[in-house]
Amino acid sequence: MVEQSAWVRMTQQDPGHSAAYVQRFRDLAAQGFDLAGEARLVDAMLPRGSRVLDAGCGPGRTGGWLARAGHSVVGVDVDPVLIAAAEEDHPGPRWLVGDLAELDLPALGITEPFDVVVSAGNVMAFLAPGTRVAVLRRLRAHVAPDGRAVVGFGAGRGYAFDEFRDDARAAGWAEDLLLSTWDLRPFTPKSDFLVAVLRPA
Repeated sequence: MVEQSAWVRMTQQDPGHSAAYVQRFRDLAAQGFDLAGEARLVDAMLPRGSRVLDAGCGPGRTGGWLARAGHSVVGVDVDPVLIAAAEEDHPGPRWLVGDLAELDLPALGITEPFDVVVSAGNVMAFLAPGTRVAVLRRLRAHVAPDGRAVVGFGAGRGYAFDEFRDDARAAGWAEDLLLSTWDLRPFTPKSDFLVAVLRPA
């Protein structure tokens, strides 16, 4: 049995947590907040019509934006409430309920590798510690040989940046670029956020 993630534990302790999370982002969008920074960075890396895996897609704001920009998107999240919201708010991509530690899209008939894997929204920090390397390996298994991954999460969430970088290397990734924000500010030892652009080693 796969170790439970922090997100799964939170939703078990508070059954309304996922619905409140969905509503929060719907409200922010309705108020005109810019929620597409992650998607814009990923879009800038890709030719139109690329294949994108939104790993830990939540209610679909990143993958939905990328699909509207002309990419072919598959989104996966462990939370069925978030997947239902993604299907409602962002029709077009293929949204799937699944655990990233056991990700096997070819078993579902999705056999073509992805040009980029994006994991935004602090997904990495919510993973169960015992599954982190396994998740990074599963993402690596789904990316094209010349593809990349873009992973972003904040400090102080129980997953040190150096530990993540070690785990990524152990899972078969090499670093292309480290940023401290989704708007391309450089990463420094004092940064409180990491956006790592990775390629298959």
